[in-house]
Amino acid sequence: MKARNANTLAALGLALSLSVSPLATAAVQPLDRVVAVVNDEAIMSSDLDQRVSQVRQQMQSRNIGMPDQGELRDQVLSRMITEQIELQMAERANLSVSDSDLNQAMRGVAQRNNMTLEQFVDRVEQEGMSYAQVREQVRRELLITQVQQRSVASQVNISDREVDQYLKQAGSNANVQYHLAHILIAVPQAPTPQQAEAARKKAEQLRQAITSGQAKFQEVAAAQSDGPQALDGGDLGWRSGAEMPSIFDDVVPRLEKGEVSEPIRSPSGYHLITLLDKRGGGNADQQREQIRRTLFQRKVNEELEAWTQEIRASAYVDNRLKQDDGTAP
Repeated sequence: MKARNANTLAALGLALSLSVSPLATAAVQPLDRVVAVVNDEAIMSSDLDQRVSQVRQQMQSRNIGMPDQGELRDQVLSRMITEQIELQMAERANLSVSDSDLNQAMRGVAQRNNMTLEQFVDRVEQEGMSYAQVREQVRRELLITQVQQRSVASQVNISDREVDQYLKQAGSNANVQYHLAHILIAVPQAPTPQQAEAARKKAEQLRQAITSGQAKFQEVAAAQSDGPQALDGGDLGWRSGAEMPSIFDDVVPRLEKGEVSEPIRSPSGYHLITLLDKRGGGNADQQREQIRRTLFQRKVNEELEAWTQEIRASAYVDNRLKQDDGTAP
């Protein structure tokens, strides 16, 4: 599976515990409070504050419009809850990350940011974090990747017939790549007709706001999307046809640059897709192994989305931030 900590320092963000020394009582300190309970573990307001700060830096560096404070905190906490469930699964499975694997991963992070490890350490400190904190973030990312590998990727196989079928269907578009962004309005598992209709109406309202010029796609994604890329403005990056979710196959090739799709139904909810750019084409003679890899990643992504909903539904989650209407503590 692709590592999820591939691009920027800020993308490494996992919840970090903040400790307050009991001896530092010279000034009155506001009490920390629980903003969510995940099974038998708590996420504290201080954890959420630090993560929100990291996400803000990331969004600003990418020029993504900032949601209001309540929406941003809701989005960040939702991601932290999912991560906490995955880390608990890793603990139950006795998974671990060796020092050598962690050191290799840190060198890889530095290289992907076009830095030496020493330069990377300096940048971390300039952004107000310690190298030890970043190492812990990466360690947790690696644990989550192991959980996803064991639970999802290890169950996925691509047959020769699937490769043949893709090449036959893609034809001259086999090597076309699309730069996409995505908004998901989720529905619960086994939704009632009322829940499904409410999600569809919300997706249509968001599409209308975007197409009428009242809102930008990235800003709506960051504020409203239930997808894992929400805080990246919904950006899915460059993907070939084989790397796209199969439900987009008939829609994306017909989109014009900047156009937003009608709501697309999937078991997870309703999707809005916009085409940011397009490149390639005309070369269907791709190597079979490359097609196999891209088809594999597409299937993993589809299965991972459903799996994430399942583990969220099976866990005990008490989101206390929503009880406070999303306001800051």
